[in-house]
Amino acid sequence: MGAGSLLVPVRAPEPQTLPPDRHRGHISQMTDWTHAAAPSLDDFAVLAQAAFDGLPEPFRGLAKEAIVRIDDYADDETLAALGIEDVFELTGLYYGLDLTERSVFDTAPMPARIFLYRRPLLDEWAERGDVTLGELITHVLVHEIGHHFGLSDDDMHRVEDEA
Repeated sequence: MGAGSLLVPVRAPEPQTLPPDRHRGHISQMTDWTHAAAPSLDDFAVLAQAAFDGLPEPFRGLAKEAIVRIDDYADDETLAALGIEDVFELTGLYYGLDLTERSVFDTAPMPARIFLYRRPLLDEWAERGDVTLGELITHVLVHEIGHHFGLSDDDMHRVEDEA
């Protein structure tokens, strides 16, 4: 994610096996899905990196300190703290002190963390069918970066509606 940032897929990558006569760019043309593998945590890391790299300055510079972590799901403790019962309901999460709450007089805060949850994102992508996986990952990453800047969910929905 650039200087000072870290992108960490935290589960072992899934094997990527496609028949030799097929490649990722034409997976939608496949009729035999028995050889296709779901995008791995590493694949998500590549998509998240591309989304981050596509951010305009100064947003990219202000967000580069955030650590982006890719997990399959949110852990039980996180879900319980948010009052979420269905693990597939949470596609991303910002954890940290946002930029509006920081002061030069404070001790150094823990690094901000952005979590992207692979399996819920894959499910949403498959259910929607109207966006690419890269677009969905970009949307969730930008949403969580919005929290890093101090925006609420309502603020971000308002900005999206006005765009």
